[in-house]
Amino acid sequence: MVTSSNVQINNKDLLALKAYITAKDDVQYNNLPANMVLLDLTHSNLKQQHIEIRFFRSDTLDALRSKIYQKTGTPPAYQHLKVIGGGVCLSEIPPEYDENTKLGFFSLEHGMIIHCVDLNPHSGSKGGQYEDTSLVRKYVMSDEDYHKRKGTIRDWERTKKETDPNFSLRKHAKEHREMVEAQRQAKLGLELPQGFEYDENGKPVRIEDDTENIATKKDQILDTSDDDLPDHFKVGLRCEVQPGSRRGTILFIGKVQELGGGGHWIGVLFDEPVGKTDGTVPGGKRYFETPGNSYGGFLRAKNVEVGDFPERDIFDEDSDDEL
Repeated sequence: MVTSSNVQINNKDLLALKAYITAKDDVQYNNLPANMVLLDLTHSNLKQQHIEIRFFRSDTLDALRSKIYQKTGTPPAYQHLKVIGGGVCLSEIPPEYDENTKLGFFSLEHGMIIHCVDLNPHSGSKGGQYEDTSLVRKYVMSDEDYHKRKGTIRDWERTKKETDPNFSLRKHAKEHREMVEAQRQAKLGLELPQGFEYDENGKPVRIEDDTENIATKKDQILDTSDDDLPDHFKVGLRCEVQPGSRRGTILFIGKVQELGGGGHWIGVLFDEPVGKTDGTVPGGKRYFETPGNSYGGFLRAKNVEVGDFPERDIFDEDSDDEL
């Protein structure tokens, strides 16, 4: 909530910051030669500004115009100059002014602005020609030229089709999405999508199988009965869960309609917050209690090993989880 007292404090902070930044403004030019002056150059057709350009008061007006020409592209004959100080135009210097006049004649001081008004009706800087990149004609490659290039997506697809006539970018994108989802399910400790299994390292991999066999496996999963669950799974037993070798205690064994897929799920209370649930499932139904979020997980029996898995001691120097 913003209050008047807060605003007052913020203003004081801003004033203090300003005072810190500008503390040496009055002495910033002390180390410059007495005959030198720093001027800012601006232009009527350009957004760019050239800050603190060094001149000597003994330099001529021609030197100033040459510098402006170098920075902006406007020839001296088309430069109408305005000397601006404190936001006020102090004097104007038309193109026909004597070019041998010394800059000191104009009483220039540090920080003043020399603004150039470009009088050339055909100036190259007019209309944003020097700054607006949208006006630059871009190179557009023809489809035929792109098809000939190596190292492109099209070339990669063409190479893939040489080894797999059924390959397509759409198929590749679909398989990539499926793999990402399988990895997500593995991280959550849930059943992998059909067509995936864990390898020897506990990572999800695609099962290279035909559609008929996959469908058969799916039917087998959906038809899972109570007899499919190993007898040694009991509520209250200690266990270790893959992937991740996470340890905990079994608090639930049974079917969970909200998760789908049929069959039994093992509800595990982890020793540490390494799970993805607090004992509830999507929809809010609770199957077991946990001391907090991320202490629970629902897993398939194949990912759970029951045995003597005591809670790890983080101060145990002989722990296998630390080198």
